[in-house]
Amino acid sequence: MKNSRRRFIKNTTMAGAGLLAAKAGFSAQSYRRIIGSNDRVRVGVVGFSDRHRSSHMPCFMNHYKELNFDVVAVSDIWKKRREEGAAQWKEKMGHDIEACRNNEELYSKKLVDAVFISTADFQHALHAIEAVKAGCDVYCEKPFAETMEDNRAALKAIKATDRIVQIGSQRRSGSNYHAADEFIKSGKFGPITMVELTWNVNQPGRWRRPALLKELKEEDTDWKRFLMNRPFEAFDPRKYLEYRLFWPYSSGLPGQWMSHQIDTVNWFSGIPHPRSVVANGGIYQWKDGRKNWDTITAVMDYGPLNDPSTGFQVTFASRMHNGDERPSEIYFSNGGELNLITNTVSPKGGLTKKFADEMGMQPNLLPEVSLSNTEAVVASANTGGDKLTSNHVRNWMECIRSRKTPNAPVEAGYNHSIATIMTNAAVHSGAKATFDEKTQEVMVNGKPFKY
Repeated sequence: MKNSRRRFIKNTTMAGAGLLAAKAGFSAQSYRRIIGSNDRVRVGVVGFSDRHRSSHMPCFMNHYKELNFDVVAVSDIWKKRREEGAAQWKEKMGHDIEACRNNEELYSKKLVDAVFISTADFQHALHAIEAVKAGCDVYCEKPFAETMEDNRAALKAIKATDRIVQIGSQRRSGSNYHAADEFIKSGKFGPITMVELTWNVNQPGRWRRPALLKELKEEDTDWKRFLMNRPFEAFDPRKYLEYRLFWPYSSGLPGQWMSHQIDTVNWFSGIPHPRSVVANGGIYQWKDGRKNWDTITAVMDYGPLNDPSTGFQVTFASRMHNGDERPSEIYFSNGGELNLITNTVSPKGGLTKKFADEMGMQPNLLPEVSLSNTEAVVASANTGGDKLTSNHVRNWMECIRSRKTPNAPVEAGYNHSIATIMTNAAVHSGAKATFDEKTQEVMVNGKPFKY
């Protein structure tokens, strides 16, 4: 009788929980994966990079106690970074950290429930595939992918699981950006006619690691694992540590900076990627052996794929010289502008009554509107625990517990990567790049773009 009663109570409780889960939109499988409030989430670090040290670490520390998270392992193929990561996280967490020589070792030991991925740009999508196949939730830095082959493979692998994947597009966790999105989608802004994106810095050492290069020895790392699916070439410490300067390990300006800004265009407009891209630029200032441009202007055509008569233009201009470190995103309609430097909507440049009367038209000037201005973009190389990234890390952590969709799901990464890969294709071919919806390929000169 006692056993029967226990079974009845247990079964009734589970059935009720399942019903609540169904009402909340969770599948039975995803409900079983919800981590209880008293269960500690074990986090691993894939790549103890500058980005992880300067930004992920302080942001995680803002929230880990409240949300009951813990860092327990660091995976890095370079002995120096692996040991530094284990030591620094031990100091933060107050316990030993497992130092893993590679991701295979990390996942085979069943050490972690979730991982931060902050490795070389071209590795992000590939490392995300490894993580979700190992059953881990993922915070994956951008750019998500630098080739469509990697982009498609990662999207497919992630969508085949119920893992929580947050792409490191931290603008999606900014209240000012949410206010901008809501204003545009409300219809009050009117049709977007133009978007100007700029990101200029004057930082001679940006992406350079001259002192660290002397410390990197081939015998202390795993060059073959570093290359992953890229063509084999001899060990090169510059391409290992200064990868952002060298294609095909990074696209540089498009992958690093445009990926952030073009994501807002995709998000606000509801259009997943450009219809076409052309680009021009070069290495005008820093003659230091780099292969990726230090100056670029990319021009993109956005709009419905089935209606070329409507749409808008987007420009992305970036230079690594004579820059004020104030990334700019300005959206224009015929009634004015939405400016994400000042976080305001204004009638500036809009069709005035005088000119509307001359044409027999109705003026459509925008009102003066202030967007919330609490999460300023930080353009320095090491952003620290900035508000945008802190919000974004917290959102990921909360979604790991709730199993809700995070602010920047994998689709956001897939789509920003289409735009940056189209830009890469235009850069490397000198031709107009387009996108084939059926094959999901970036096309130049009638052929899929290959590095």
